[in-house]
Amino acid sequence: MPAKPRLHSPEDDLAFMRSIVEGGGRVPMTLAVCYLAGGLIYGAQCLFHLGQVFGVVRLPDLANLIIVVGFTAAFLVVLTWAILRDRKQGALNRGPTASRTLSAAFSATGMANTAVIIVFAVGAIRDKDFAIWLYYAAIVFALQAAAWYVAWMLKRKGWMLATALGGWVTAVALGVLVRQPLAYLGVCTIALFLLFALPGLILFRDARAGSKAV
Repeated sequence: MPAKPRLHSPEDDLAFMRSIVEGGGRVPMTLAVCYLAGGLIYGAQCLFHLGQVFGVVRLPDLANLIIVVGFTAAFLVVLTWAILRDRKQGALNRGPTASRTLSAAFSATGMANTAVIIVFAVGAIRDKDFAIWLYYAAIVFALQAAAWYVAWMLKRKGWMLATALGGWVTAVALGVLVRQPLAYLGVCTIALFLLFALPGLILFRDARAGSKAV
């Protein structure tokens, strides 16, 4: 005889609802690394450009190009490691509803970022105006602010709300400062460390704690 389907008890339903409200489950390492590595690496790149502006960094054009490409290459290497690690441990599809919803929100934000890159890159090249490309960062921070607001609604952690609000303020500031390169770089540098690297560090610790518990 086929096994009788297990009926959900009121306790099961309460546990399910609690998992949604409290947002349990481990954080995917990919998400944590995206923020931690992205904030540190691209924050360092902004510092590099600030060094160029102030004359501290004086290198040939080819060396500058190699270094800039190296920042992105380093990020892709770290990101690839995190993705492979999550797939090996099966973390991408595990966890309660809140955790999966959170991962989906940030994945959707990443898809939107890709479209924004293409749109602003094409516009900047077509119109031969580098300032058009600089609007890209403002949109990225705005999208990230929206994703962090979703995270806060799911998990109700104060640092997530602070990150969302900080992202919104940064988006507005960068949009206003596209014609002021020094101020733009300064805001972008601070925001990358505070709104990407710092939240990434918190997520990274959660991801490591979750992997040890598995």
